[in-house]
Amino acid sequence: MRRRNSVFTTLVYYLKCLPFMEKPILRDEEDENQLQLRERKPRGWKTMPYILANETAAKIAIYGLTANLTVYLYEHFNMSLISATNVGNIFSGFFNFSPLVGAFFSDSYLGHFRTIIYTSFVNLLGMILLTLSASVPGLKPPTCSTVDLNLGTCVGASTFQHAVLYISLALLVVGYGGIVPSSVPFGADQFDRTKEQHKKDIKRYYNWYYALTAAAIFIAYTVIVYIQSEVSWPIGFGIPAGLMLISIIVFFLGTKYYIHVDPKGSVFTSIAQVLVASILKRNLRLPYSDDVDKQEKELYDPPISAGKYKLRLTKQFKFFNKAAVIIDGDINQNGSPKNMWALCSIQSIEELKCLIRIIPVWFSGIIYFVVVTQLFNFSYLQGISMYHKLGPHFTMPPASIYAICYLALTLFIPLYDTILIPLASKITNIEGGITVLQRQGIGIVTVIIANVVGAVVAKKVQDFPLSDDGTSSLSVFWLTPQLVLLGVSQAFSDVGQIELYNTQFPEHMSALATAVFYASMAVANYLCTLMDNIVNSVTSKNGKQTWLNDNNILLGRLDLFYYVVAILGVFNFIYFLICAYFYRYKDMKIIHTEFSDSEYNEINGSATQLTRPLEAHP
Repeated sequence: MRRRNSVFTTLVYYLKCLPFMEKPILRDEEDENQLQLRERKPRGWKTMPYILANETAAKIAIYGLTANLTVYLYEHFNMSLISATNVGNIFSGFFNFSPLVGAFFSDSYLGHFRTIIYTSFVNLLGMILLTLSASVPGLKPPTCSTVDLNLGTCVGASTFQHAVLYISLALLVVGYGGIVPSSVPFGADQFDRTKEQHKKDIKRYYNWYYALTAAAIFIAYTVIVYIQSEVSWPIGFGIPAGLMLISIIVFFLGTKYYIHVDPKGSVFTSIAQVLVASILKRNLRLPYSDDVDKQEKELYDPPISAGKYKLRLTKQFKFFNKAAVIIDGDINQNGSPKNMWALCSIQSIEELKCLIRIIPVWFSGIIYFVVVTQLFNFSYLQGISMYHKLGPHFTMPPASIYAICYLALTLFIPLYDTILIPLASKITNIEGGITVLQRQGIGIVTVIIANVVGAVVAKKVQDFPLSDDGTSSLSVFWLTPQLVLLGVSQAFSDVGQIELYNTQFPEHMSALATAVFYASMAVANYLCTLMDNIVNSVTSKNGKQTWLNDNNILLGRLDLFYYVVAILGVFNFIYFLICAYFYRYKDMKIIHTEFSDSEYNEINGSATQLTRPLEAHP
């Protein structure tokens, strides 16, 4: 009997697969479902309306709740400013590092689809709980007047109220940690990498994914933040919760089209095995050390599944190639290794090399985000002390200053995708117009220029007379040039990093690849704090006025600070050029047909490659 293919049936099926619920009873139905998933052909852009709509709604919901969190804790949960800031920083730290944990479970055990589904419901539950904590009188402290708030005499929240708040924030962290690293690779899974058109479509997918993410953040920092600040916190939290529910429904509507890639077990086991095996065989001599093609035929190289990328053996980091040298007693009669910690495949070795190659580039990405974050944060601090009224009746919420950057990013990416890429492709004959590393390099240069522009504007603001309350009468829109350049920089570098990690990481680590991108931002946040403290310590010596004034940023020397950040960006660009020069992209070929061991060996001209051992050399 044919299984019903409906949104409800799919929802019930995956809920039954939750770890704490019993498995589906009808095994024949489960097997049929899995068979149908495997037989599906990648639908490419036909699945994107569901995936991208889900992602956009989810990002509006997530950032709509987190953008104004510190303000909510201070003004409406009656926390002190320091306590609210500390809770916000701790939450931000867990928030940005959680994708690493989520990526591990997504790649190793659950798969991208299930991770998105499960953590979306967790995220929704957290949003509902946070909305209730802002709405139900028993879940929030009494309303506090502005006078008491400034004096610090407000009645604080009870232990139970704090518990409800922290549980809701913890659920948001878990939800974000699963959704973010899984959504990008799940979209990429829907394209057939054996087809040239789909390869081009994947590049466009990365562009539009990030453009819609930026658009979602723009809406969150404008519409949602305005509702929270000027209308109602319960409504401002309730709307994101409603959007999260809509995103889940939209995502389920596309289930009949999705390709599901099964998880492959622990993503780090094969890496550890290569490290151990190469150390155990460190005294062996590699065959044909000067000819990598001949060497590849002598090493352990079993066939891989059809539709997967086969990584070719490379000379770089050739020490690890010893892990694939075959000696007596290494393999069984069927060609499988007796001990996978003593004999590894070329595929596993090259996957380790992929990670090693990308680490230096990742470090450059961290410093890039330091340069971005410093300009981003201090532009905000400038903006709240400037004139940010639009007409006699509308005042721009402070958090909405960020929206200028995201609007520029949102508008630039479609321009880049539809006009600049085709023009560049005609000149360079490169698919995508430029390489992903070149794209990152342009982003690094652009953010350096943005900091220089920021320094010039900061000097202008500092020289302008301040009012009695310490604010400037200059419009906040003086910050527009640096924020626009910042958005353009992220359109180049952020998308370039996402594409680089997702295409150069091992295939079975695609969720981890996305998580690494977000982890670099988390590390950059901590480095920014360290840099700020060092600058304050150095510039305040001998009783001098610090560059970063704690009370009013306009009274410091923000212009000089921006120049220092720009110089840091220059050093990072030089370092990045060195990394890019030595970087080698994955050398791979797609396996179109699945062969038996004998067929595979015959095709590669080495019928004995799985059975011929090499002698150990002292």
